[in-house]
Amino acid sequence: MNVTATPMIKVDMRPRAEKKAAIAKEQRPRTTLSFYRYVRLVDPMAFRTLLYTKLHELECLGRIYVASEGINAQMNVPTDNFDALDAFLQSLPELVGTPYKIAVEEKDFSSFYKLTIKVRKKIVADGLDDTTFDVTNTGAYLTAAEMNAYIDDPEAVVVDMRNAYESEVGRFDGAILPQVDTFREELAVAPELLKVHKNKKIALYCTGGIRCEKASAWLKHNGFSDVRHLKGGIIDYAHQVKEQGLPNKFHGTNFVFDERLAERISDEIISHCHLCRVHKSDTHYHCKNQICHVLFLGCADCTAKYHGYCSRKCEVMDKLPTRTKKVLARYYNRFFRPAQFKKAPLRAV
Repeated sequence: MNVTATPMIKVDMRPRAEKKAAIAKEQRPRTTLSFYRYVRLVDPMAFRTLLYTKLHELECLGRIYVASEGINAQMNVPTDNFDALDAFLQSLPELVGTPYKIAVEEKDFSSFYKLTIKVRKKIVADGLDDTTFDVTNTGAYLTAAEMNAYIDDPEAVVVDMRNAYESEVGRFDGAILPQVDTFREELAVAPELLKVHKNKKIALYCTGGIRCEKASAWLKHNGFSDVRHLKGGIIDYAHQVKEQGLPNKFHGTNFVFDERLAERISDEIISHCHLCRVHKSDTHYHCKNQICHVLFLGCADCTAKYHGYCSRKCEVMDKLPTRTKKVLARYYNRFFRPAQFKKAPLRAV
């Protein structure tokens, strides 16, 4: 990889709301995509600089993590610049042949409002020591058709490798759904939760495939011999189902980590409003109280009733003086956060 001197790029310091308004006013079609690759990067910072310079030039927006183990990207690009982006990425020896997951559903607003590329120790926070097992010994891929066959096979086990708030709004038929808040937690408990299925065929799935890549190697290291994972995750599954006319066995929406928060994979709404527990809803909101900022599902009636907060308590607290809120923030999760939004228990359902 040749890294030449790059010009100074002026950082956009405008408030987030102003950036959002500017992108909305632009009314330029954008293509949302994601991609990842586990590949050895000798100089992640130099690679980051190279990426940022070109992606900024192409007016890309998104969140990208670079580490010595590879790259994990969620982003969008003006649709008329997509071919130029593809040509650039595929010209890099480290990324040649990398497939993209193109968004299933675009919204009437941008999935991202700024370009952020960060150098991290890992491209996914998994809590594992990669020196203790063979991270390249991953499970074989499953196509959408093969995934459907696993779902229909009573001798196979399908496991959701996402967080509880993701599987709540969308999941495959009969999948095991570990009730965890982070991927790190899931990897820590997965071998124990799945030990009764150790000798069965296991299929893993996640949003775009990156978590399952690591999870399959981790389970194989822990004695699970027949582990496979859905290639391209739920995003590619949805495309294959549509293109090949396959039965869609995914119910609900696919949670995504950008401004859209979800892509609709089926017309079903399988979750309920967290505030009333009565009306169905798979629309996520962040509580307007920044001390809380919890992610919750809200129906139209409740979001109007609580004015965008997750509870009356948060609405009242948000009106307190800033100095008081700073003090209360230290104790918020322990004493003030509504019970239904506290940490999920570590169990499978």
